[in-house]
Amino acid sequence: PAFTTVQMQLMTQCGSGEGSLDRLLPSVSTGLSPRKRTTSQCKSEPPLLRTSKRTIYTAGRPPWYNEHGAQSKDAFVIGLCGGSASGKTTVARKIIEDLDVPWVVLLSMDSFYKVLSPEQQTRAASNDYNFDHPDAFDFDLLTHTLHKLKQGKSVKIPVYDFTTHGRQKEWKTVYGASVIIFEGIMAFADKKLLQLLDMKIFVDTDSDIRLVRRLRRDITERGRDIEGVIKQYNKFVKPAFEQYIEPTMRLADIVVPRGGGNMVAIDLIVQHVHSQLEERELSVRAALASAHQAQPLPQTLSVLESTPQVRGMHTIIRNKETSRDEFIFYSKRLMRLLIERALSFLPSQVRVVQTPQGEDYEGRTFHGKMITGVSILRAGETMEPALRAVCKDVRIGKILIQTNQDTGEPELHYLRLPKDISEDHVILMDCTVSTGAAAMMAVRVLLDHDVQEDKILLVSLLMAEMGVHSVAYAFPQVKIITTAVDKKVNDLFHIIPGIGNFGDRYFGTDAPPDWSDEEMDEPSY
Repeated sequence: PAFTTVQMQLMTQCGSGEGSLDRLLPSVSTGLSPRKRTTSQCKSEPPLLRTSKRTIYTAGRPPWYNEHGAQSKDAFVIGLCGGSASGKTTVARKIIEDLDVPWVVLLSMDSFYKVLSPEQQTRAASNDYNFDHPDAFDFDLLTHTLHKLKQGKSVKIPVYDFTTHGRQKEWKTVYGASVIIFEGIMAFADKKLLQLLDMKIFVDTDSDIRLVRRLRRDITERGRDIEGVIKQYNKFVKPAFEQYIEPTMRLADIVVPRGGGNMVAIDLIVQHVHSQLEERELSVRAALASAHQAQPLPQTLSVLESTPQVRGMHTIIRNKETSRDEFIFYSKRLMRLLIERALSFLPSQVRVVQTPQGEDYEGRTFHGKMITGVSILRAGETMEPALRAVCKDVRIGKILIQTNQDTGEPELHYLRLPKDISEDHVILMDCTVSTGAAAMMAVRVLLDHDVQEDKILLVSLLMAEMGVHSVAYAFPQVKIITTAVDKKVNDLFHIIPGIGNFGDRYFGTDAPPDWSDEEMDEPSY
C-alpha cells in the first residue's frame, strides 16, 4: 500500500466496510442473560483487536483539543528524505517501534505521483519516463493533504499502482495522527512542504547499496525486468539524486548514515519526539469540571416536555430496584420519543402531493442530503434501533471512546464512519452525558471529518448541566436534545441523582466501583 498502518496506530478507513463490528462490540439485545463486563486490558497484552480481515490497534488517542473544542497543537511531522532505496521506510519503522506511542501515520510521497497522460504512460512502460524529477509529483495535492493531516483533519490519500503507473479508483482515508512520518525522495524539494516539517531527517546510504536494493524491489515487487531497472537508474535515478536530492541534505536537522542500522541516531530522534509529545499533553476533563458553571442553560438545548408519561418512565428507569427487562422496555420508549423530537429540528421544505381523492395536500419534506446516525459506544448503540425505526435507510457510524483510568481523560479508540459524511445531518447518540468530555471528543471527530457544526444534533437520554454547558460552550452551533437535565456531577463524575451506569443496566453487566457515566467499556469478544 502507499501508506502503512503501524504499531499502536488506529487508522480510520471510513466506510470501508472491512471487518465486522459484530465480533468487536456488544450487540443491542433485549435478551436477559447476564454478561460478564470486560475490564481494562492488562498492560502486558498487545493493545489490539483482531477481526477476520484486519487488526485494529486500540491504544487510545488522548484529547488533541482544549476545553474550547479547538485543536491546541498540530501533529508533529517528521520529514524523511534520501535517495531511492536508501532505507527511508526502514528508518521510519524503527522510529515508530521505539516511539511506542499511539496514532502514528507513515505517509509516503509515492502516493502523490501525478496522473500520466497516454503518451507518458507509453514512455513509462518502456522505462523512458522520469519518475525521479520534481515535476513527476503533485506537490499541490501533497501539500494540501499533509497540511490537513497536521491540523488533525480526515484526509483522502491516492493509492498509486506502480505496475500500471496510475492511481487506483479507491482512495484511502487517514485520520487522527499524533505523529506523522512523511517520507520521499523529494521530501525537501518544495518550500511549502518544508514549512510543514517539524523535524527533517536525511538518510544517507551508499549509491551501490541503493542500486542493489532498487533492483531487488523493482523486479520482485513491481514486475520490472533487470535491463529496464538499470536503464532507468542510469538515465534518471542517479542524475536526479545528484541534481535534486543530495543538495537538500544541507536542510536536514539530522543526517542518518547507514539508514536503519544507525541506532544511535534513531535513539536521538525518538528522545526529541517524546519531548515534543509531552508538550502537547492536555487535561480536558479537569478544565471542564471548573468551567461554565452557574450559567443559564443555553438556547441550543431542547428538553423533552416533562409530561406525566415522560416523568413516569424516568421514575421507572431511575429506580435502582427496576428489573433489567423493565429498564430496557421503558428506556426504549424514551429513546423513541427522543429521536422523534430530534428529527423535528432537521431542515424541511414545503412539498405538495396529491391524495387518493385527487386533492392537493401541502406538507413538508426533509431538506438536506442525507441523515446519518453516529453512536458513542457502547451505551449509545442502544439508541440505533429507535433511529432506524423512524428514519428509513439511515446510515450508521460508530465511535468508541474510553476513559483512561490513569489520567481520567477520554481516549478515542476506534471509529467507523460512512463515506462522504461531510454534507450529512448527523444525529450523535449517547445515553448519558455528565462532564461532556466524551461527547466533545465525538463532536470534534465529526468536525475533523468536515461535518458542519450546525448539522450535528447531540441526543442523550440524560445529561448533567455541566455536560450541557461544556458541549454548548465549545460547539455553540450543535443542537442538544435530551429528556432530562440533572443539576449535579459528583467527584467521580457521576450524574446526581442520575440513572446509574446505563450500559451495565441495559446489557446486564456489573459496573466496577470507579465507573463513570461517560465511561465506555472495551468491546467483548
